[in-house]
Amino acid sequence: MARGRIKLDDRDIKILTILQKEGRIPKAALAERVNLSPTPCWERLNRLEEAGIIEGYAASIAESTYGPLTVLFVMIEIESHRKEDFAQFETAIASVPEIVECWSISGGFDYLCKFVTRDLASYQAIVDKILADHIGVRRYFTYPAMTSIKKTPVPIEMISETTR
Repeated sequence: MARGRIKLDDRDIKILTILQKEGRIPKAALAERVNLSPTPCWERLNRLEEAGIIEGYAASIAESTYGPLTVLFVMIEIESHRKEDFAQFETAIASVPEIVECWSISGGFDYLCKFVTRDLASYQAIVDKILADHIGVRRYFTYPAMTSIKKTPVPIEMISETTR
């Protein structure tokens, strides 16, 4: 898919707003809601997809469907700060499915990772394997999540004015 910057107008923003909340809306209904005929609406939708603004469509699955889960946030510091050390760590954790998010951060640590596991024993087994694989972890601190208070997509209003 071609990726590139495109200018967004008010209709593009409205399309994105609707899709962010109603990803399964029929295309004809989307066209009606943004006051366009179906063909121009589909063309806009394709343009947004091709530009990489719309990355995909997915179902949001209730976490209760999985049964009991344990969510943990883990601050990680790696031993060395050479480019290849960061790459080694990032490549290794990319293959750990229980790490559902990983952010490179500044401050006293290098990464903030979100783990989702069945329980603390499962989490510890994953950490033990990561440590045994010698991917450069110096130290880590684990923070179990108690309750999810808020989880929302990034507000559409934050789309850069430079793309409008």
